[in-house]
Amino acid sequence: MSETVSVEMRGAVAELTFSHPPNNHVSTALLREIADELEELDEDANVRVVLLASEGRVFCGGADLVAPGGLGEAVTSGADPTRLFYDQAIRMFGSKKPIVAAIQGAAVGAGLGIAVAADFRIASTEAKFAANFVKLGFHPGFGLSHTLPALIGVQNARLMFLTGRRVKAEEALRLGLVDSIVAPDDLMSAARALADEIAENAPLALVSTRRTLNAGRQAAVEASLLREHAEQTSLKLTADYAEGVASVFERRPAKFTGA
Repeated sequence: MSETVSVEMRGAVAELTFSHPPNNHVSTALLREIADELEELDEDANVRVVLLASEGRVFCGGADLVAPGGLGEAVTSGADPTRLFYDQAIRMFGSKKPIVAAIQGAAVGAGLGIAVAADFRIASTEAKFAANFVKLGFHPGFGLSHTLPALIGVQNARLMFLTGRRVKAEEALRLGLVDSIVAPDDLMSAARALADEIAENAPLALVSTRRTLNAGRQAAVEASLLREHAEQTSLKLTADYAEGVASVFERRPAKFTGA
């Protein structure tokens, strides 16, 4: 059940892999380590592209709602654990170098947020995507209220947010949520091929072009996170949120009352 982040160099591509079995739920500590590694890779002149991946069948099942250091427990300093989590998310959006994400399975909630933070997403045919916050009695987070509409359009994002439905790989490709889908056994080779194609180019030009394309994105994400955090803080006090979280752990449909 340990949380790990590893980096392996393959030419000018840094393969950053995170792991938190069984479903790669992401805690503040794990997200901080990912952000730390991205910042280190930004300063490494030998790195031109980052390939972001995870171990196991699930890309990321969402935020860790129960473990120490996750979002289920207050930290000893008295700080807001959700804000500490989102501080690390903001750091991710400040990365300088192109990121290709390899999505082998479900990317849910915060896992969807991590996937969308990348520049490109190569998905397995078994991948699924969900902004399932309303099914928890919760407000979307991880800056998704900004990043998801920007990627797939306001109406498509509205549909994902307000239904909480899972989007399969084929529909994700149609929506523009992913850039290509491949057979599971071909996922890493396809992601590496795209990363290599990007890495063939001039490194300063890559960073410069990405900076122009992403101008204002980190600030916009931070502003969205502040609004999301305020809404989430309010909804955490409701009976519906308690019911939503309980229903997930008890693997049953939620019974919301609007209270």
